[in-house]
Amino acid sequence: MSNDQPPPGEPPEDDPFRKQPPPGSTPPGGGPPPGGGTPPRYGEPYGGANPPPAGDPYGGSAPPPAGDPFGGGDPLRGMPPLAAVSRRVLARIVDWIIVAIPLAIIAIPFSVYRHWSDESNSWDDTVNGMNGGGQWVFRVITIIAFIGYDMAMTQWRGQTIGKKLFKIRVAMLNDGRVPDSRASFLRAVVLWLPALVCCACLWPLLLLILLLLDRPYRQGLHDKAARTVVVSAPQ
Repeated sequence: MSNDQPPPGEPPEDDPFRKQPPPGSTPPGGGPPPGGGTPPRYGEPYGGANPPPAGDPYGGSAPPPAGDPFGGGDPLRGMPPLAAVSRRVLARIVDWIIVAIPLAIIAIPFSVYRHWSDESNSWDDTVNGMNGGGQWVFRVITIIAFIGYDMAMTQWRGQTIGKKLFKIRVAMLNDGRVPDSRASFLRAVVLWLPALVCCACLWPLLLLILLLLDRPYRQGLHDKAARTVVVSAPQ
């Protein structure tokens, strides 16, 4: 037995960390990986030369489902072009007028206008008067009227009267069909409720700004909530 010691600072000859296999050889104890394929190169424990299996969500080649708006084909393929923002705004104004006129007549028995017409009332008296019981009932009626109108018309044909007048319609983003009751209700609630409860001016302005900035489907927050788009309609 030899008592020779390696020079200081150098590992012994039998140190496994010192030895490296020659180029092209397999790692110690290696062989072809289970299931066949090219053996991994030394120092590549994950086998960089082997492609991931087909359908692997982390690198495979399986395509996403057709019409998938989150990575597949264009969901608008085969559908009419997106509606112009100007037509959408004009259609919304028409719909607002259609609902507001009957509400203006219904408001008379609830004394909605009495506090505005009484010149003897101060501003605080007018505000407090509008928060009375009759005014709250009328506010609930207003919310039901706007949301109910938009939901019923959208669910029926994808068009309110204003949209029909300007030849546009609401369609589901994934397949272009008319929105069902759930999507129509959700879309109407996000569209009208904040404006009718607290943000009569700011909410429509916010929806319009986001609509102008959104790409590629021109969706407002109400469209994103219901997964809908507004497209042109021949009639």
